[in-house]
Amino acid sequence: MIDKNGIAKRIAQEVKDGFYVNLGIGIPTLVANFVQGDINVEFQSENGVLGMGPFPFEGDEDADIINAGKQTITTMPGASFFDSALSFGMIRGQHVDLTILGAMEVSENGDIANWKIPGKMVKGMGGAMDLVASAENIIVAMMHTNKAGKSKLLKKCSLPLTGVGCVTKIVTNLAVLEITPKGFLLKEHAPGVSIEDIRQATEGTLIVNDTVSEMAI
Repeated sequence: MIDKNGIAKRIAQEVKDGFYVNLGIGIPTLVANFVQGDINVEFQSENGVLGMGPFPFEGDEDADIINAGKQTITTMPGASFFDSALSFGMIRGQHVDLTILGAMEVSENGDIANWKIPGKMVKGMGGAMDLVASAENIIVAMMHTNKAGKSKLLKKCSLPLTGVGCVTKIVTNLAVLEITPKGFLLKEHAPGVSIEDIRQATEGTLIVNDTVSEMAI
Protein backbone atom coordinates (compact mmCIF):
# COMPACT_ATOMS: atom_id res chain seq x y z
CA MET A 1 0.00 0.00 0.00
CA ILE A 2 1.20 3.51 -0.75
CA ASP A 3 0.37 6.93 0.73
CA LYS A 4 -0.74 10.15 -0.93
CA ASN A 5 2.82 11.00 -1.95
CA GLY A 6 3.13 7.56 -3.51
CA ILE A 7 -0.02 8.16 -5.55
CA ALA A 8 1.36 11.50 -6.75
CA LYS A 9 4.74 9.94 -7.56
CA ARG A 10 3.08 7.24 -9.68
CA ILE A 11 0.93 9.77 -11.54
CA ALA A 12 4.01 11.89 -12.24
CA GLN A 13 5.13 9.05 -14.52
CA GLU A 14 2.13 9.84 -16.75
CA VAL A 15 3.36 13.39 -17.33
CA LYS A 16 5.25 13.61 -20.63
CA ASP A 17 7.69 16.13 -22.07
CA GLY A 18 5.91 19.17 -23.51
CA PHE A 19 2.64 18.56 -21.64
CA TYR A 20 0.42 21.30 -20.27
CA VAL A 21 -1.09 19.85 -17.09
CA ASN A 22 -3.86 21.04 -14.76
CA LEU A 23 -3.60 19.89 -11.15
CA GLY A 24 -6.79 19.69 -9.09
CA ILE A 25 -7.11 20.28 -5.35
CA GLY A 26 -5.79 17.66 -2.90
CA ILE A 27 -3.48 14.81 -3.89
CA PRO A 28 -3.04 16.12 -7.48
CA THR A 29 -1.18 19.21 -6.22
CA LEU A 30 1.61 16.89 -4.99
CA VAL A 31 2.38 15.67 -8.52
CA ALA A 32 4.54 18.72 -9.28
CA ASN A 33 6.95 17.56 -6.56
CA PHE A 34 7.78 14.33 -8.40
CA VAL A 35 8.02 15.18 -12.10
CA GLN A 36 11.38 14.18 -13.58
CA GLY A 37 13.77 17.08 -13.95
CA ASP A 38 14.77 16.23 -17.51
CA ILE A 39 11.36 16.95 -19.05
CA ASN A 40 9.69 20.27 -19.80
CA VAL A 41 6.19 20.51 -18.30
CA GLU A 42 3.89 23.49 -17.74
CA PHE A 43 1.51 23.17 -14.79
CA GLN A 44 -1.62 25.30 -15.08
CA SER A 45 -3.95 26.39 -12.29
CA GLU A 46 -7.40 27.75 -13.04
CA ASN A 47 -6.94 30.72 -10.71
CA GLY A 48 -4.54 32.11 -13.34
CA VAL A 49 -1.06 30.59 -13.19
CA LEU A 50 0.97 28.86 -15.88
CA GLY A 51 4.34 27.47 -14.82
CA MET A 52 3.74 26.23 -11.28
CA GLY A 53 6.62 24.49 -9.56
CA PRO A 54 6.86 22.28 -6.44
CA PHE A 55 5.57 23.42 -3.06
CA PRO A 56 7.91 25.90 -1.32
CA PHE A 57 10.11 24.91 1.58
CA GLU A 58 9.04 26.12 5.00
CA GLY A 59 10.02 29.76 5.39
CA ASP A 60 10.10 30.40 1.63
CA GLU A 61 6.35 30.81 1.16
CA ASP A 62 4.92 33.84 -0.63
CA ALA A 63 1.29 34.38 0.39
CA ASP A 64 0.56 36.13 -2.92
CA ILE A 65 1.51 33.10 -5.04
CA ILE A 66 -1.11 30.38 -4.61
CA ASN A 67 -2.85 27.60 -6.52
CA ALA A 68 -6.60 27.08 -6.94
CA GLY A 69 -6.74 25.42 -3.52
CA LYS A 70 -5.20 28.55 -1.92
CA GLN A 71 -1.97 26.70 -1.12
CA THR A 72 1.27 28.60 -1.49
CA ILE A 73 3.30 27.45 -4.50
CA THR A 74 6.53 28.18 -6.32
CA THR A 75 6.81 29.20 -9.94
CA MET A 76 9.27 28.12 -12.62
CA PRO A 77 11.34 30.50 -14.78
CA GLY A 78 9.06 32.07 -17.37
CA ALA A 79 5.87 31.52 -15.36
CA SER A 80 2.96 33.83 -16.12
CA PHE A 81 -0.09 35.13 -14.27
CA PHE A 82 -3.42 36.09 -15.82
CA ASP A 83 -7.11 36.49 -15.08
CA SER A 84 -9.54 33.58 -14.70
CA ALA A 85 -11.21 34.37 -18.05
CA LEU A 86 -7.97 33.60 -19.90
CA SER A 87 -7.33 30.61 -17.66
CA PHE A 88 -10.70 29.06 -18.46
CA GLY A 89 -10.22 29.94 -22.11
CA MET A 90 -7.17 27.66 -22.04
CA ILE A 91 -9.21 24.88 -20.45
CA ARG A 92 -12.32 25.21 -22.61
CA GLY A 93 -10.18 25.56 -25.72
CA GLN A 94 -8.66 22.13 -24.92
CA HIS A 95 -5.12 23.46 -24.62
CA VAL A 96 -4.47 21.28 -21.53
CA ASP A 97 -2.96 17.88 -22.35
CA LEU A 98 -3.59 16.18 -19.00
CA THR A 99 -5.96 16.91 -16.13
CA ILE A 100 -5.34 15.33 -12.72
CA LEU A 101 -8.25 15.48 -10.29
CA GLY A 102 -9.20 14.19 -6.89
CA ALA A 103 -12.54 12.45 -6.44
CA MET A 104 -14.96 11.24 -3.82
CA GLU A 105 -16.41 8.61 -6.16
CA VAL A 106 -15.73 7.20 -9.63
CA SER A 107 -18.06 4.81 -11.43
CA GLU A 108 -17.02 1.88 -13.59
CA ASN A 109 -18.03 3.77 -16.74
CA GLY A 110 -15.89 6.80 -15.88
CA ASP A 111 -18.37 9.12 -14.16
CA ILE A 112 -16.79 11.31 -11.48
CA ALA A 113 -18.23 12.93 -8.35
CA ASN A 114 -15.79 15.30 -6.70
CA TRP A 115 -17.48 18.52 -5.71
CA LYS A 116 -20.36 18.04 -3.29
CA ILE A 117 -21.68 15.87 -0.47
CA PRO A 118 -25.38 16.71 0.12
CA GLY A 119 -25.92 18.32 3.52
CA LYS A 120 -22.33 19.50 3.86
CA MET A 121 -21.15 23.02 3.13
CA VAL A 122 -18.85 23.32 0.12
CA LYS A 123 -17.00 26.29 -1.35
CA GLY A 124 -18.47 25.67 -4.78
CA MET A 125 -17.87 23.85 -8.02
CA GLY A 126 -14.68 25.73 -8.81
CA GLY A 127 -13.20 24.76 -12.16
CA ALA A 128 -14.11 21.08 -11.96
CA MET A 129 -17.08 21.23 -14.33
CA ASP A 130 -15.10 23.01 -17.03
CA LEU A 131 -12.15 20.66 -16.63
CA VAL A 132 -14.14 17.45 -16.98
CA ALA A 133 -16.18 18.83 -19.87
CA SER A 134 -13.13 19.94 -21.85
CA ALA A 135 -10.33 17.48 -21.02
CA GLU A 136 -9.70 14.37 -23.10
CA ASN A 137 -7.24 12.80 -20.66
CA ILE A 138 -8.35 12.77 -17.02
CA ILE A 139 -6.50 10.85 -14.33
CA VAL A 140 -8.06 10.59 -10.89
CA ALA A 141 -5.87 10.53 -7.77
CA MET A 142 -7.66 9.26 -4.68
CA MET A 143 -7.77 6.74 -1.86
CA HIS A 144 -9.42 3.47 -2.85
CA THR A 145 -11.85 3.52 0.09
CA ASN A 146 -13.37 6.23 2.27
CA LYS A 147 -12.74 6.74 5.99
CA ALA A 148 -15.44 4.16 6.77
CA GLY A 149 -13.66 1.59 4.63
CA LYS A 150 -16.28 1.63 1.87
CA SER A 151 -15.24 1.53 -1.77
CA LYS A 152 -14.99 4.74 -3.77
CA LEU A 153 -14.83 2.80 -7.06
CA LEU A 154 -18.47 2.05 -7.69
CA LYS A 155 -20.87 0.57 -10.18
CA LYS A 156 -22.72 3.89 -10.07
CA CYS A 157 -21.88 7.10 -8.22
CA SER A 158 -24.19 8.01 -5.35
CA LEU A 159 -23.06 11.64 -5.05
CA PRO A 160 -23.91 14.50 -7.44
CA LEU A 161 -21.88 14.08 -10.61
CA THR A 162 -19.22 16.46 -11.85
CA GLY A 163 -18.83 14.74 -15.21
CA VAL A 164 -20.14 11.73 -17.12
CA GLY A 165 -17.92 9.09 -18.72
CA CYS A 166 -14.86 11.33 -18.67
CA VAL A 167 -12.26 9.56 -16.49
CA THR A 168 -9.58 7.55 -18.30
CA LYS A 169 -7.37 6.27 -15.47
CA ILE A 170 -7.38 6.05 -11.67
CA VAL A 171 -4.42 5.80 -9.32
CA THR A 172 -5.21 4.88 -5.72
CA ASN A 173 -3.26 3.75 -2.67
CA LEU A 174 -3.94 0.17 -3.81
CA ALA A 175 -3.82 0.12 -7.60
CA VAL A 176 -3.67 1.65 -11.05
CA LEU A 177 -6.85 1.07 -13.06
CA GLU A 178 -8.13 2.07 -16.48
CA ILE A 179 -11.75 2.70 -17.41
CA THR A 180 -13.02 0.31 -20.10
CA PRO A 181 -16.49 -0.40 -21.53
CA LYS A 182 -16.63 -3.47 -19.26
CA GLY A 183 -15.44 -1.85 -16.02
CA PHE A 184 -12.26 -1.12 -14.07
CA LEU A 185 -9.28 -2.82 -15.72
CA LEU A 186 -6.58 -3.56 -13.14
CA LYS A 187 -3.18 -2.61 -14.57
CA GLU A 188 -0.93 -2.44 -11.49
CA HIS A 189 -1.10 -3.30 -7.80
CA ALA A 190 0.68 -1.32 -5.08
CA PRO A 191 3.59 -2.98 -3.24
CA GLY A 192 2.33 -5.39 -0.59
CA VAL A 193 -1.24 -5.34 -1.96
CA SER A 194 -2.79 -8.50 -3.39
CA ILE A 195 -5.30 -8.70 -6.20
CA GLU A 196 -7.80 -10.06 -3.69
CA ASP A 197 -7.29 -6.96 -1.50
CA ILE A 198 -8.13 -4.79 -4.50
CA ARG A 199 -11.11 -6.94 -5.43
CA GLN A 200 -12.59 -6.63 -1.93
CA ALA A 201 -12.08 -2.84 -1.94
CA THR A 202 -13.74 -2.34 -5.35
CA GLU A 203 -17.54 -2.29 -5.56
CA GLY A 204 -17.63 -1.81 -9.33
CA THR A 205 -16.78 -4.47 -11.89
CA LEU A 206 -13.07 -5.30 -11.65
CA ILE A 207 -11.38 -6.85 -14.70
CA VAL A 208 -8.20 -8.79 -13.96
CA ASN A 209 -6.11 -10.07 -16.85
CA ASP A 210 -3.31 -12.63 -16.58
CA THR A 211 -0.60 -9.99 -16.18
CA VAL A 212 -0.86 -7.37 -13.44
CA SER A 213 2.45 -5.66 -12.68
CA GLU A 214 3.58 -4.14 -9.40
CA MET A 215 3.41 -0.36 -9.24
CA ALA A 216 6.86 1.16 -9.76
CA ILE A 217 7.35 4.15 -7.47
